[in-house]
Amino acid sequence: MPARSDLATDPGVLADLAAVRLGTAYFRRALLHVADDDLAGPSLLDGWSRAALVAHVGYNARALARLVEWAATGVENPMYASPEVRNEEIAYGASLRPIALRNLAEHAAIDLDVRWRDLPDERWSWTVRTAQGREVPASETVWMRMREVWLHAVDLDSGARVRDVPAPVLERLLRDVVGMWSRRDAIEVAVVADDVQVGDPSSAQRVVKASLPDAVAWATGRGTLPGEDPAPRWL
Repeated sequence: MPARSDLATDPGVLADLAAVRLGTAYFRRALLHVADDDLAGPSLLDGWSRAALVAHVGYNARALARLVEWAATGVENPMYASPEVRNEEIAYGASLRPIALRNLAEHAAIDLDVRWRDLPDERWSWTVRTAQGREVPASETVWMRMREVWLHAVDLDSGARVRDVPAPVLERLLRDVVGMWSRRDAIEVAVVADDVQVGDPSSAQRVVKASLPDAVAWATGRGTLPGEDPAPRWL
């Protein structure tokens, strides 16, 4: 029996699905390099253990699956009932035995991917709402997940590196971060990263120059740059 294929036909959505699946595989490999005894150790996220990080990635997949279900059915289904519920489930997940925690992350990722695969073409534009209250098309769930798996693979501190992330994903991350600074804090930052320029260096309050991987690592709080202060908070 032939494998089922994505119902989506939009080239942009299909390209994003390919990138998120590659990132999911990259996170899976990074997690395989973390021994069970090391899950309780610190991740690269301040105050987060590796177990808490894995639980977060697993429950994030479930939360995004609820948005995809919302798009599929038209019935509102929020990512989380409340911020407190989100925090409680991460704490619970982090307390699971290693095999159960790994299964949580794996099965949640598979379920989300199946929901994407089976989402009818016309439903990808359906409006859903993120945990931050932003109204976005269902197609945005793929980018939201893409950020999670690529960056949190690095945060596991098991050998994954920002420079392993594909350049198109890095560029999109950089534009996303700088755009968030501008919208939220009215901070005008321009970044010149290899052949990628985000913002206008002639009018920005701050101009940062670096390679694309180094610029993204700095902008997302996962690296430093010589002569530069830490980047503003992103998320």
